[in-house]
Amino acid sequence: MDKILEVQNLSISFAGIKAVQHLSFSIERGEVLGLIGPNGSGKSTTVNMIAGNYLQDEGDVIFEGQPVSRKLSIARRSRLGLGRTFQTPRPFGNLSVYDNVFSIFLQKYNFKDADVKTMEILELSKLTPLRALAASQLSIEKRKWLDLARVLATEPRFVMMDEVMAGLNPNEMLSSLDFVREINKRGITILFIEHVMQAVISVCTRAIVLNEGRFLYEGAPRAVLENPSVIEAYIGRKKNAKN
Repeated sequence: MDKILEVQNLSISFAGIKAVQHLSFSIERGEVLGLIGPNGSGKSTTVNMIAGNYLQDEGDVIFEGQPVSRKLSIARRSRLGLGRTFQTPRPFGNLSVYDNVFSIFLQKYNFKDADVKTMEILELSKLTPLRALAASQLSIEKRKWLDLARVLATEPRFVMMDEVMAGLNPNEMLSSLDFVREINKRGITILFIEHVMQAVISVCTRAIVLNEGRFLYEGAPRAVLENPSVIEAYIGRKKNAKN
């Protein structure tokens, strides 16, 4: 199998608290892999280490067969083809939808080519009718789509989507899942970090469960939900939250 990304023995602590411990997993090229777990299980921390926001205490990230140096900046990782979204979308609120995407393409292409590529991405993300609006005027759903459009403008081969379904109503979720599928059809591998299990079942072929910073279980999404250790991890967290 063709692995696009491997995480090997990744660990990190904050003020003595072990946020992620000896985590290892891999993602096949073209896959949509779910990364799930209770709140505080280490999902976003894992994404931040892969993206370069955090420097791991130990372990390695291997992208397309090559180790990603711990010293490699976020921008350099992006240029390698590693993209990510954030739980809270981060477009430039004072810029138009068009300019949010165009400004990224303009870093690599001339004005004319950047314009063509921007319109292609806006069409893909169904944001063309909103291209003149300031990003701050968009609904939460469309801000998330713009966040994805901005990531696509970096021309990634691998994208980490951090809770892109959070805060969406059922209809918005359905249309957003269609967008995720369309991105994957373009040949982009996806690490799908999500709490909404119906979304995970809908788009993921496989899911990995974290609990308290450790690998807990791996399997098909429906099998994961039926696993006793996974059920206990979620229910145990809820019981502790009430006590």
